[in-house]
Amino acid sequence: MSADATPVPTVTRAPERRQQPLPSAGAGERQAEQRDPFLDNAKYLAILLVAAGHAWEPLRDGSRTVTALYMLVYAFHMPLFALVSGYFSRGFEAEPRRLGRLLTGVAVPYVVFEVAYTLFTRWTSDDPDRPVSLLDPLYLTWFLAALFIWRLTSPVWRLVRWPLPLALAVAMLATLSPSIGDDLGLQRVLQFLPYFVLGLLLKPEHFRLVRRRTARVLALPVLACALAVAYWAVSWMNYAWFFHSESAEELAAPAWYGPVMTLAAFGCSVALSACFLAWVPGRRTWFTVLGAGTLSGFLLHGFVAQAAKHWGWYDPAWIRHPAGEITVTLIAVAVMTALCTPAVQRVFRRVTNPWTTHALRDREPRFGQNR
Repeated sequence: MSADATPVPTVTRAPERRQQPLPSAGAGERQAEQRDPFLDNAKYLAILLVAAGHAWEPLRDGSRTVTALYMLVYAFHMPLFALVSGYFSRGFEAEPRRLGRLLTGVAVPYVVFEVAYTLFTRWTSDDPDRPVSLLDPLYLTWFLAALFIWRLTSPVWRLVRWPLPLALAVAMLATLSPSIGDDLGLQRVLQFLPYFVLGLLLKPEHFRLVRRRTARVLALPVLACALAVAYWAVSWMNYAWFFHSESAEELAAPAWYGPVMTLAAFGCSVALSACFLAWVPGRRTWFTVLGAGTLSGFLLHGFVAQAAKHWGWYDPAWIRHPAGEITVTLIAVAVMTALCTPAVQRVFRRVTNPWTTHALRDREPRFGQNR
């Protein structure tokens, strides 16, 4: 889910482009000039973690190091995306133009890729009769369903007096409720909700804080300690807590574990996200432009990851050795980078970020145009 990561804003009241979901797609050079390089850099770097995490999944058995890295990445990469999505949703209002953008930029890709992933799964698995269900997000599409719901509720979170404590309470209660079920990935929607709400509360100065020299210096030992703890915890901790997709009962844990792990995971994820952001460059780099294509990379790389398992790319014995694990990681990074390029964005723009739709009434200027 991703988990291209993300960058520190100099916030100019950029047009509607700032309201794009994370991961987000680009919309031409004019909009690119108004984008914040820090946030685009961060999105690209974070999406590389998503690619690496999925590439490591088949390698976890038998490799404590890979499992520790996997655990560390999953502790914060999707919380980071939820947080930045919340930051981009600060100005969302339930008015026609923004609702239209939500439909075409999130709901349409959800429907298209939910169908596409279902058909692809029929071909690559032993389940040729798997039904197409828009209520049961498959693979990566859960994040689009979650983003749709979160963004619709964002005006409510700006109204309540204590939004973050309330969102944490909702997430904690979700871990006690196995009956919530899988419809629209509601467990994940509710358990990742605090990160989205935290993003709604953030301001540009908060990003500047984590990019101070002091924060960068502190980030290194914190990350090193986190990796050491992950390596130590591999043999006894159920890292499925970081997936935020199941209740305490479904994870075979006492009920009280749910609320406690929600708070512990929240603190851990926020701290690691801050450490990550501390080292994201704030200037334009060669990969800044790729930050505008993270939606394409996020949605498309899942087909590559699934195909790799289906075609037995992980079968050779050398893949299970350090050289093979490094090779797999580099390939995943290269594939994700390619999928984020402007050329791929242009090819898939109609489904990953459609600016117009004949299903909507054109009462205002078309998306991407000036008033």
